[in-house]
Amino acid sequence: MYVTSTENLPDNFYDKIKPRLYERVGRELRLAHCVLDLGCGACELAQYLCETYRQEIIGVDISANSFPNQPRINKNTQFVRCIRKDAARLDFIQNETMDAVIMFWALHEMKNPQAVLEEAHRVLRPGGKVLVVEFPRNSLAQKIWDENYYTSKELANSLRKAGFEDIHPQRIEHKQILWVTGFRSNS
Repeated sequence: MYVTSTENLPDNFYDKIKPRLYERVGRELRLAHCVLDLGCGACELAQYLCETYRQEIIGVDISANSFPNQPRINKNTQFVRCIRKDAARLDFIQNETMDAVIMFWALHEMKNPQAVLEEAHRVLRPGGKVLVVEFPRNSLAQKIWDENYYTSKELANSLRKAGFEDIHPQRIEHKQILWVTGFRSNS
């Protein structure tokens, strides 16, 4: 049973809302200087954040097939660097060095999502923010792509288990998007 009726939503619903979600991600993470984008795909979100908010972005994805050919460097010295790595093993990033971590429509694709969340926690500075944007269980995405997604409670519990605090899950965009924030403790 789907939480809201998906009958009135077009199959390209997610393509239509993507720009609006990028803007919302940007507002949510606007104070972060250095952002880690896990499961970055073609680095589109990373490039948007760099160009719009002048952030330094490191994009990580296990498949480099869709990466841009060259790192994007903007005239204000901010940059986007896309790296082919497993997000569960971020050994090239020192502890407590990132201001924010974003996972946009990616966590459900990762082989070991709990390890990814633990690595995100490790690399975040005290007070740093994690933002997970996912398709929720019983959503239009599940109907279209027949993949396994999380409930709000499952994702919040996984973030808590990884060490995050002050976790806030919510369903947005006709309840078709799961938007979850959490923080690394200041202590």
